Amino acid sequence: MNNNDLYIFGISGGTCSGKTYLSKSIQKYFGKEKINIIKLDSYYHDLAHLKFEDREKNNFDHPSSFDFELLYQHLSYIINNQTIEIPIYDYKTHTRTQEVEKIFKTKIVIIEGILTLYDKKIRDLMYRKIFLEKPTELRKNLRLKRDKKHRARTNESINLQYTNSVEPMYIKYVEKTKEYADIIIKEDTIKDSNAFAILSKEINQILN
Repeated sequence: MNNNDLYIFGISGGTCSGKTYLSKSIQKYFGKEKINIIKLDSYYHDLAHLKFEDREKNNFDHPSSFDFELLYQHLSYIINNQTIEIPIYDYKTHTRTQEVEKIFKTKIVIIEGILTLYDKKIRDLMYRKIFLEKPTELRKNLRLKRDKKHRARTNESINLQYTNSVEPMYIKYVEKTKEYADIIIKEDTIKDSNAFAILSKEINQILN
């Protein structure tokens, strides 16, 4: 559905399936004045009240780790032409920083994250729901490279988290949200060129 000339696209898929790359590519192509991106990861619950060693034990791939209620509230605000302040999450400390990202209403908003399609209230606000599907081994290898480079993680901790929570939660929760998707895009390469072509065509039709 579209809300007061706002079109919300939900992009979901397993870890490192290309969600962020696709979203940023679309935004770069059409321009920030037309498309905003909301990362579901920004809505991780703040774990500042816990000791660091306890924060690390949290299952970040379980639905309970996300503040879906705050995201829904923010989407409701932006539908009604209000500016929202999105939390900025620090992956290294598992806490929300003191800074926020202000988002104004644009014609199109893309929400991207592993469980973007999980919450029914949020799904019901979406104009189009997309699921990106990549082979498990490819996603795992990409995750290793990403977390070592950008999140100061070790191979051991990445592999442990992947085995204990990332893949089990993908099977239990993330993969099952495919049933809500309007479009399922299977990709066997690193760059989602096929996904970009499909999504940009949809967006072109809206903007024109």
